[in-house]
Amino acid sequence: MRIAIIGQQDFGKATLEAFLARGDEVSAVFCAPEKGRPDPLRVAAEERGVRVHQLAKLTDPAALEAMREANADVGVMAYVTQFVPQDFCNIPKFGTIQFHPSLLPLHRGASSMSWSIICGRKETGFSIFRPTDGLDEGPVILRRAVPIEEHDTLGSLYFGKIFPMGVAGLVEVADLVMAGKAPAIAQYEPDAGYEGIIREAETRINWANHVDIIYNLIRGCDPAPGAWTTVDGKKLWLFNASKRIARTFGEVKGKKLGEVVAADGALVVHGQGGFISLERVRPDGGRKIAAAEAGVAVGTILGG
Repeated sequence: MRIAIIGQQDFGKATLEAFLARGDEVSAVFCAPEKGRPDPLRVAAEERGVRVHQLAKLTDPAALEAMREANADVGVMAYVTQFVPQDFCNIPKFGTIQFHPSLLPLHRGASSMSWSIICGRKETGFSIFRPTDGLDEGPVILRRAVPIEEHDTLGSLYFGKIFPMGVAGLVEVADLVMAGKAPAIAQYEPDAGYEGIIREAETRINWANHVDIIYNLIRGCDPAPGAWTTVDGKKLWLFNASKRIARTFGEVKGKKLGEVVAADGALVVHGQGGFISLERVRPDGGRKIAAAEAGVAVGTILGG
């Protein structure tokens, strides 16, 4: 089959490689203009002689013409951050399919995996659906679940589970679409939810929250964008966390919320209901370092 890939980064690259590895033709790649490091999808496509289009807007007439010229059977959206209009999606002979890393209609939006962890869910997964002009609102063709385990972070959940399954799922659904065996089921709107992008306002730690909430926030933002607190008014980003529930009043007696109670190796901080242990931190403007190297003394109150 002839595929047009709309996407970027490592997920887009892996999707490109998966189709090419089994002998499909990728007639065009559409990826967003780069704002820094080279896009792995763009680099991989050019290395393989695939025509690449980097357009600021896929609503431009030039984007529609490029998709027509691709003469694709199926459009495959693999990690897309640009708005993709219906006129564009409808050009391939069998339409377009899109990957989203949640069990739609839960967690629509760009930070779906982070919110799944932050909200304390025990499972998430991915969905492949027919895109519409509503964000992540189209009818679903395939949905697969994965567990969110106690020590999963955003990184382990994505790269260890959802990423490889999602690439395979796109190939599977493309075959179903070509065979006319891909009924798309409307999402059940009473269960739907949308959350915005995780940014600094959402990732600031409140040490008065229960340690379960704090722990979920840290791991839901690890490795990026990172949850943060302050030390002497300066931001400190927190990674590689674990938690311990306080079983008795005696364990927390005399301790303040946000107080560093140990700093030999891991940084251990008192939060409501227990303790958060941190293996790595990143001072604002610096790089990730071992928590013991951050120079945060026992007795320091974080977040003040």
